[in-house]
Amino acid sequence: MFLTKPYNRERAVEYARRWALSRNPLFENFSGIGGDCTNFVSQCVYAGCCQMNYTPDFGWYYVSGDDRAPAWTGVEFFYDFMTSNEQEGPFATEVRRSRVRPGDVIQLADSSGDFYHTLIVSAVTGIQILVCAHSQDSLDRPLSSYNYATARFLRIDGARVEVEDECFEGLINGTSL
Repeated sequence: MFLTKPYNRERAVEYARRWALSRNPLFENFSGIGGDCTNFVSQCVYAGCCQMNYTPDFGWYYVSGDDRAPAWTGVEFFYDFMTSNEQEGPFATEVRRSRVRPGDVIQLADSSGDFYHTLIVSAVTGIQILVCAHSQDSLDRPLSSYNYATARFLRIDGARVEVEDECFEGLINGTSL
């Protein structure tokens, strides 16, 4: 059985601001070998939910640079996991720009529709959205300063946590309350 716990947006943003211009030594730096943007945003989302999904190939997890899910570091894989996850770990809904909040995620696409960059929202002030990012390290950078064709906005809704229901088994078998 899964329970949903709230996403702690404040912690996600605090983490983003703390590590936007440097690297947390607990994680591999993928700059120069494909980019570090989605890895960084995954770290931020993890800071906001402290819940991974260790499903091989299709989950969202990081153990080491050599032992991680494609969704941890890949732009499209991240989107696919977050918007379709019904199991353990964080999950998201694609929303309009006007509904984005701090701690949410933005992905940018080029004119051919290929999504290539992942950012985390650090603040929303009126119509101005500020983001933190890696690859081109950015701290509270205006989204309007990026050159992109389209963007998609992911509201992180929460995280599912697997809970063992030990009560029923003991009760039905007459072994415990």
